[in-house]
Amino acid sequence: MTLDEQEQQQLKKGTSRMKRIEGQVRGIQRMIEDGKECEDILVQVRAVRSALQSASKVILQRYMLRCHAEALEGGDDQQESLEKMLKVMTGFIDG
Repeated sequence: MTLDEQEQQQLKKGTSRMKRIEGQVRGIQRMIEDGKECEDILVQVRAVRSALQSASKVILQRYMLRCHAEALEGGDDQQESLEKMLKVMTGFIDG
């Protein structure tokens, strides 16, 4: 499997993951509207938060593997590119 094929698979997985998260959020909205128990709603909120964290990791990995490498190949300043990557990673870690 080529890198492009792997990337396309990752993009499809990412898109389907986001659609699933969207469905979960809509479900939470319905739970609130229907007056469901707060405990049950919070369980679903935690599940969505976990799904978003997982999706964020995949996006960060893609950034690190592709975007940073492309910047270096394109002749961009390596120090500037590294600082940008560290800023993105720090922002991700800090939440």
